Amino acid sequence: MAGETLKATTDAAGLAALVARASTQTAGRGLPPVERWNPPFCGDIDMEIRADGTWFYMGTPIGREALVRLFSTVLRKDEDGRTYLVTPVEKVGIRVEDAPFLAVEMGVSEGDGEPVLTFRTNVGDVVEAGPDHPLRFTVHGENHELKPYLHVRGRLEALVSRAVMYDLVERGEVIDIDGVEMFAVRSAGEIFPVMRADELDMLSR
Repeated sequence: MAGETLKATTDAAGLAALVARASTQTAGRGLPPVERWNPPFCGDIDMEIRADGTWFYMGTPIGREALVRLFSTVLRKDEDGRTYLVTPVEKVGIRVEDAPFLAVEMGVSEGDGEPVLTFRTNVGDVVEAGPDHPLRFTVHGENHELKPYLHVRGRLEALVSRAVMYDLVERGEVIDIDGVEMFAVRSAGEIFPVMRADELDMLSR
């Protein structure tokens, strides 16, 4: 079985057919339950998700948006830190340059008197930042580039795009957290610290 399924993934069309069959099994019931599947590992394939959210197969961008969205539904990041495409019959490894998803749009609403930040990813996920989907922030590189990430599902995150990051930071405020002044954002009753307020000047924005 492993040899047969690995052969099926030697081209994007074969892999898409396999993923489509897996998706058909859960049609009308939301995303496929990849966390519950335990298929054999069938090796790595030459697929990569770049930091800008572009998917590549064998060095060529995957231009079909529907195909990318199909693949995105069976992504899983395991405890080993690697990301896989998972179906009921096989698991294949892919490369991810940064995060598997990119948050490309943010909306602001109100719920129970609190602001609610809702993000849309490049593959169509709509996620409200809050207790179940926290935001985290890192400061990257010598230029102190702020990089926000949003939990989407499982161990998968979306990198907040630079354009959206500006809107997100505009909503920041200085909040006292355990006696320390922190620059933070609020959503759905949660407070997500960005950094110490006295470190704001070092940001590359």
